[in-house]
Amino acid sequence: MHSPVEFANILAGITDPVLMRKFIREILTPKEIDDFTLRWQLVKELYRGDTQRTIAARHHISLCKITRGSKILKKKNSVTRSILDNMMRNEEENIS
Repeated sequence: MHSPVEFANILAGITDPVLMRKFIREILTPKEIDDFTLRWQLVKELYRGDTQRTIAARHHISLCKITRGSKILKKKNSVTRSILDNMMRNEEENIS
């Protein structure tokens, strides 16, 4: 049986960015890494306020791929939105 809890615990336990990158390269295929990083990029662009159509045109992808990210950001108590809020706050503090 697959255990997303076990996998999440493993990821949460890796605090060294170099070790995390190595682990990701070992456990995921290059295609899976590309898919994952594209999804993260799409969510960041949506968070930034870019329209779904603009993002789709920029990345040459269908709107369906972007819709999931949009729904995630609209969801109450979205962990993804919280992470992006924290990232934005940190960026603003570093600029000041």
